[in-house]
Parts: sequence; structure tokens; C-alpha cells
Amino acid sequence: MSADTSSSNRQWAPYDSRTMFLLDLLGNLPRLPVSDSLMRVFLWILKETGARDVPSFAHLRKVQIALRKQNGVPTLRCESALGNIFYMNDPCSIIAKDWSNPQIRPYIHVYPEEPDGPVSEVWHGLKWRQEMDPDALSPMWDAGSGRHYYVNELAELHDGQLVIPIRWFIRRGQVHADAFSVIVNVEGIASVRDSEEIVVAANDLSKNFLELDDRLPAAWDEHAQSWGYGKKMPNPLRNIAQGDPLYTSYIDYFGDDVSGNRSKSWNKHWNAYITHRNLPRKMLQQEFHTHFISTSPHASITEQFGKFKEAVESTHTKPVQVRDGLSGQTVRFRVYVNAEPSDNPMQSETSAHIGGGGNLFCRKCDAGGTDKHKESDCGFESLFNPGTPRTKDDVVLALKQQVNTACHGVAQHVKDLQTKTGVKDAYTQHWIDNILERARSMKKSSPSRSKESIQEELTQWVSDNWSTILTPFYTMPGFDPTKDTPIEILHTILLGLVKYTWHGTHTAWNSSTKDQYALRLQATDVNGLSIPAIRAGYILQYANSLIGRQLKTIAQTIVFHVRDLVPPLYFQLWVAVGELSALLWHSEIYNMDEYLDDLDIAIANVLDLFAEIDPSKIVQKIKIHLQTHDRYDILRFGPLVGLSTEVFESFNAVFRYCSIHSNHRAPSRDIALQLAAQESLKHCVTGGYWPTDSADSPNAWTNAGLGIRDYLTNQPILQRLLGWTSHTAQIPGSVLSVPLKRGQKTRPTCSLSQTKAASAGNIGAFSDSRSSQWAEGRSFVSQSKEVCTNGTWVFARSPSDNNQSVVGRVAEILIEATNSTRTLIVLEQFKVAAVRHETFKMPYLVSSFGESYLILAAKQDVKFAVNTQHDCAHAGCGVSSRRAVLQEREESGRTEAVFVHKQGQCDQFIINMTSFHNAHLVRQVLPRHLTAHRLLFPNRSAKHLEQARRLRQTNNTKREAAKEKRQKKTKTSGPSRRGAQSEARTKQVAEACGSEAESSDAPEDSFERSGEAESAAEEPESEHPRKRKRLI
Repeated sequence: MSADTSSSNRQWAPYDSRTMFLLDLLGNLPRLPVSDSLMRVFLWILKETGARDVPSFAHLRKVQIALRKQNGVPTLRCESALGNIFYMNDPCSIIAKDWSNPQIRPYIHVYPEEPDGPVSEVWHGLKWRQEMDPDALSPMWDAGSGRHYYVNELAELHDGQLVIPIRWFIRRGQVHADAFSVIVNVEGIASVRDSEEIVVAANDLSKNFLELDDRLPAAWDEHAQSWGYGKKMPNPLRNIAQGDPLYTSYIDYFGDDVSGNRSKSWNKHWNAYITHRNLPRKMLQQEFHTHFISTSPHASITEQFGKFKEAVESTHTKPVQVRDGLSGQTVRFRVYVNAEPSDNPMQSETSAHIGGGGNLFCRKCDAGGTDKHKESDCGFESLFNPGTPRTKDDVVLALKQQVNTACHGVAQHVKDLQTKTGVKDAYTQHWIDNILERARSMKKSSPSRSKESIQEELTQWVSDNWSTILTPFYTMPGFDPTKDTPIEILHTILLGLVKYTWHGTHTAWNSSTKDQYALRLQATDVNGLSIPAIRAGYILQYANSLIGRQLKTIAQTIVFHVRDLVPPLYFQLWVAVGELSALLWHSEIYNMDEYLDDLDIAIANVLDLFAEIDPSKIVQKIKIHLQTHDRYDILRFGPLVGLSTEVFESFNAVFRYCSIHSNHRAPSRDIALQLAAQESLKHCVTGGYWPTDSADSPNAWTNAGLGIRDYLTNQPILQRLLGWTSHTAQIPGSVLSVPLKRGQKTRPTCSLSQTKAASAGNIGAFSDSRSSQWAEGRSFVSQSKEVCTNGTWVFARSPSDNNQSVVGRVAEILIEATNSTRTLIVLEQFKVAAVRHETFKMPYLVSSFGESYLILAAKQDVKFAVNTQHDCAHAGCGVSSRRAVLQEREESGRTEAVFVHKQGQCDQFIINMTSFHNAHLVRQVLPRHLTAHRLLFPNRSAKHLEQARRLRQTNNTKREAAKEKRQKKTKTSGPSRRGAQSEARTKQVAEACGSEAESSDAPEDSFERSGEAESAAEEPESEHPRKRKRLI
């Protein structure tokens, strides 16, 4: 082999050639699947064209299998506790690839943090900083040279003081520790001052526990002994770390039922995905960082989580060793579950909750009760506030009580407990049903056997198998389902509050009103909204089947178009829902106290308005009550947008592409193998390391050749295909020129006096630029990394006062011809009115000095884009023209009406406070009196009493009507056949179980309230039209 050939092979390692790499890449693109038949066609075409190094199909598959064994993700065969077989990709291997990847490792955050600026990440939340068990956090700090400081061990400061670090965290960019000071008396007895925590900087530590041989206390005082301080030293985690730095990785676990078909035919699979929560939110919004774990048409999410839990728990005693992509040294990590962000039915199942159709319909607290209680003044009022929180111990106790009750053989008693407590777990229910059946069988096979004997035998079996019977979500260390199922804004806000309000709005419209709204919606200015182009006709045509993307558009725009199309209460509700949605989509929270005050008021307004329109909504719609828990989840996890499931829902498309290429004989295995292969390819292309199997270097790690690693950097198309976004995609201040027209070789230029800049009020400050030539720019990137063009509304630093901001519309972008780095932005300046808009209650803009006023700003002074909407009522805008309808990209013979905005010097523009994009930045620059939320009903308690009375009156009327209808039906038809069957079935059950309790009037399978996840009257939250409602 020649030197050139050898060098070329190393460049494309671990592949034999560039062709082999590209073919493997082609076969593992997430959203462009290639079947075996199509791959054979590609290989045939390559050979026919004379391409080099083209393998046979069999050789390609052989190489791919070998590569997956070398650097892939193991796919494990699993059998659940209920006997279902499925396959799972090893989650620990997936997380290990992040640690060993130089492109990803620098962004892994290992400690909680006290932010200097805004709260934006999960590690800024109270769960990491205060609530989590310190042993589940990263337990040590690496001081270099193999010196490791562990929590729960003595350490010495430079001044000689002894301390016990209990939790590591970041403050002002440096590692610190919460610690207890230790005092050693003259007799060598140590006491721990644990009544007060102190904070020490990690750099102030001089000796760790292993280096304190001469200063270790001779004994501990009685208090320290009672708390076991001495017994915890040295920290047992030192042994399992084996001298390597030891850290903790956290995972968000998502589960849902998804159709495996791309058609409307429903083909249910239970899918589980994860994300690595140690990575920043912006990275986790990329599809590249969403990882498939398992799927099964048979095994439920709880069953799959059981095997996932076993894999994760194994790292607690045997941490995963990897090559650190940052330092090049070996490190070890453990894995814990951070949260379970899924839709509401799945979160209820995770929490062992009876569901939204139960009496106690909230998975987070004890809110609810019987219909009579919820209609009472006290019960109705309680739904507007969080109830007593559910706890992990209480739920486990309730489940144990249900299982022990099942040992008596009476199904109705178990159901009564479930109704009373709101605790019902689908996984544990399998074992409850099994116990009930065994009780009946044992009684039937041995009629003379006593009930006590049967109960004793079953109770002993329960005791011996309790770890199997209890749902694995409640046995996972560091995970509390009652707290770690945060409010999910896609399903609870967009597919909840927004959808309810939209349904109540458009169903009351006639065709004329719908057409009027469609025209206004199509005329919306979408600059600064970060939404796709609006298709108003589509939204109205499929108004009952909208998905999250369209509902997000409606939530941010509808308030400006329906002021005269809906009743006043509905208009107020749209304003309130829009403002609450914008608050919950904040990606950064600068002032937590101020933000939470506004959030509380926004939630109160939404709940009060729903109840004012229809009091029954508060009782029936669990998603409305769940808003009362937003505050706690934000404090615990940071901004809720970081826990949105949109990226998981989007990843379902990748799953379906794999599903349709399976022969469906072993779908779980086929899909897991295909997605494991994609993980391997992504790791290889991004330069990640993996261990080699070389006998000469058993502990060596290697990565792909330079040719492969350069592909991701140099080929933007590959980044898009893999769902990867470059960290330097948008550089603030970068500018694009207007493209050359056909035939042009140079861009036209002109002097500053020939541009709009000549009319700028501050042109004098740019006198040195008047002699230069300037070309027209197409766009530039603001400091918040968004592309701005002509017509974009922006906030910029004031030319006269750097501490102030000005707002205006981009009128022109000018690039100096001889120095492309110098750019001037011409802004049409507006001023913020001193009061809010009378109708929309939002800040609004008016022309400066009553006329068009231009100013010049440097590109680096433009802070961010903002969405504004024209005040059409003030300007008298309306339908004033018609245009040809485009069909097949041509003007047809049909015409359509057009909504035209009237422009004038006295125009007013409303700052869109319902916009999600940059909502946090807008609130930073505007005066507080223009953004602070205000209660619509100051005396809320009195309003709730009034609403409760209306609810009772309405429901009593309905009950009387239903009672009269039943009486009339009974008189004409006699006893119903179903009633007779129920009485017969009850009698059979009583005879089989031999229990007096079972001779009650209620049949065995009766239930006080349905346990469905959503009430029958509620529209399903799934985007799939045939997704069934889950029974919890």
C-alpha cells in the first residue's frame, strides 16, 4: 500500500474509503430513510458511472455491523415484569457519547448555579440548588493533579479552618460549596456546626480528607455521632470512582403513545425518548440531542421505564468510564432522572394518578372532590389555588393500601380507595387484578378455606414481591413523580387554554365573520414573531383540527383581530391567555420576584375569566387548574419553555421513518437498531471518541479521521440533515448585501446624501461618512442573534444616551463600499406612549414629533427585534381592494378581497405583549408601569362565590331535566335491560367471593367517577386524529 493510500485511509477512518463513509451516511439520515432496495439501486448507479471503491450491498452491511459493534450504542433485549418483550438502546452509552465528544463536552454543566444574570436553565432552579439529595449531585470537585474534594468529608481551608462540603455549586463563574464548619477542641473531639451553612470557594481549599492524616479528629461529639458524620468519611463514592473524577448526568425521560404509520391508520407504539439535561436549553431544542430509547406495541411506558431504571441504577454502583472530550483524561459519571415532561395523561400515569376524569383530578395536589363539593362555595374557591401537595410517600402508602385491600378479594373496596385518594396506577393495577383473580380462584377451588387464610397467603406474597408490584417510577432514586412532572406548555397551554378559547370563539361565528377574521389574520405583520407564514384560509378551514404550530400563531395574533368579532368577556380572555402564554414562553427571567408577581396575576385573570364565561370549565378542565402550579415548577426547574415537549413530538417523525421500513415482525428491535445506528453515525461525524479493541492499546480511545470530522463543519446541508445547529450560526453585527441581479458584476453605490440617511436627525454625528460610497444591505444580525431586514421593528441603544433605548422601524441598511465591516442602520424612530392602549391594555408607539423622524444607528447598537401590530381601529383600516387568486403559482381568473393597512403620519402601533419571541427583552426595556399585570377582579373571593352560585343553579337545572327524562322513559319502557344485567352480575360476584360486602347495589366494575385521563366532553389533546384517550 502506498503512503498516499495509507494517508487517505486514515483520513476516512474508521471507514475504508470516502465512498464507504458517504454510503453509511446516506443510509442513516434521520429524515431521509433509504430502504434496502433503494440502496441497491444507488450502488448499481455508482458502479455504472465508474465510481471508485463502490462496495457490494452485502459488504456495505457487513462493514456497518462491524462499525456499530465498535463505536455504536448497544441494543438490549428486555423482558418486562409483565412478560412483554421489547428492545432498548442503552441510555448510559448515549450519555457517554456526549461526555467523550469534543463538540458537546464543553457545554456539559455539572453543578447547580446561582446565576449572575437571568434564570434560564434547569441548573438555576431550586431542585438542583436546594432540594436534590447532595449525593445525587456531582459529589466532588477536581482540584487537578488527582486531588479530589468530596462532599461529606473533612477538608481544610488555607486559613486552617476545617469544613465539611455538602453541596458544590457555581457562583460568579467559580466553584463554591455549601459547607458546615467543624470545631476541634483541645481534647481532639470534633463538633459540627450544622445549624448554619457557610459558603466556601473551592479555590480556598488546601487539603482534602486523604491529606488530613495529622489533623483528623480523635473522636466526634455526641451530636455528630448521632448524625453519622464520622461514618461517612471517607465518602464511599471514592471507591467506586477508582481515582477518576466522578460527576452526575441528568436525564429527562419522555414517554407517549405514537402511531408507527405515516398514514391515518392507527398503529400504536409506546415510545420513550431522553435528553441530556446537563446541556443548555438551546442545544436541547435541536433534534440532534433528542435520543430514542425504546418502543413497543405491547410494553407500556411504565414497563419500559422499569428496564431503563435498571440500566440507570447500575451506574450508581458502577459509574460509566469515558474519555473526557474536554480534558482528554478519563472520568466517570452516574445517571439520574431529572424530570418526566410528557402530555397530561402520561404524566398522570407516571404519577400513579387517577387522571383528569377522577374526583381528585389534579396529579400535583388534592384539588377536587365530589361534584357536590366542587359546586360548594368552599370547594369551588379551592380550585383557583394549589391544594395540599401530593407526596411520594403518601402515594406509595396509598398504593400499598390498595394492594393489601385486594388481598381481601373485594374489587369494589379497591375502587373506593382509588376514588377517595385519586391514586390509581395502571402498572400496579395489573397486580391488583391478578391478586383479586387469585383470591376468587382460591376460594372457588377450596370453598372451606377461610377468608383469613387466603388473605394471609396473598399478603405474604405481596410482601415478598413488593418491589415488583410497585411502579418503577416510585422506586427510582432522586426522582419524585409528584414533583418531577412539571407543567408542559405545549399540551397544557396551546392544546389546552388556547384551544378551549379558540373553540369557543370560532364555533360562534358565521361564515361572514370567519371571512372577516381570515382577512385580518392574513394581513398580520409577522416580523419579530418567529412563526411560519400565516395561512389564514387553512386555519379557518380546519379550525377544529389545529395543531400546536397553528395554535401558537393564533395565541400571538388573534387579540388584534377580534375586538369587534367576539363578546367583551371573550376579548378579555384572549388578552389574558395571550399575556399568560407570553410569560410562560420566557426563555430568560431577569427578575424572578417581579416575574412571579406578574405570573400570579396573569393566571388569576385567566382562571377568573374562564369561570366568568362558564363556571363549569373550572370543574371540568384540569388544564385550567394546573396553571396554579406554574409558579412552583418555574422556581424548581427554571423557565417552563425549557421543558416543552415540542422537540419530542417533532422527533416522532424520525421514529415513523424507521417504523415504516420495518417488516413489523420485530418492530421494537428493528427500530431500536436503526436509531442506534444513527446515534453511532452522529457521534462519528461530530468527532466523538470511542474505546479501541486493540490488544496493543487496551485503554486507548480514538475518533474519526479528519476528512469525516471536517464534513460537519464544511457541509451545512449535512448539519441540517442531522438536526445539528452550529453554535456560531448567527454572529451579531454580521451583514448581508443585496444580491447581484442577473448581468450585474458590481453593486451600485451612492453617497450618503442620496440615501434616506441624509434626512436623519443625527446625521451630524456621522460627518466623516459623507464622502464615502454606500451600497444597499439586505439584512443584518442584531445583538440577540436574529436577522433584521427593512421593515423590522427593533429596540436600539439611543444615539444620545447609551443607557437609554429607542424603538423604531428599519428603513434602510447601508454598507460602506470600501469597508464592508462598517454598516449604518437608518431607523424611523417612534416613541413609547406614556399610557397603555385603551383597548388592548398594551404599550403602544406613536410618531416622534408627530411626523416621520429618522435616526442613524450603528449595527452593533441594535439590541433585538420586536413585533408590533398596526392600530387598525385608529387608522380606519379595512377591506379596500381585490387581487387575483394565485393558483399553481399563476394569477387565476378569480379574485379575493384584501385587507389594507392605511399608513399616515399619525399612525399608532401596538407593542405585541402576547408575542413569545423576545418577550423577556421587551419587558426589560419598557417602563414597569406599562408591563405590570393588573387583576381584572380585585375582589376575587366575592366573584368566585357568585360563579359558584351560577354553577349550582345550572347543574341543578340539568339534573332536574335529566331526572324527568329518566322518569318518563321508565314509565314508557319499564326497567332497562342493562339494569337487570347489572343486578345479575352483582349477585354472581357476591356468590363467587362469599363476601357480604359484595352484595351491595354497585356492580363489580362500577366507578364513582370515570378514571379517564380527559373527560368525554373535552377535545383530545393529541395532534393525531385517531389517538385514543388513555385510561389511567
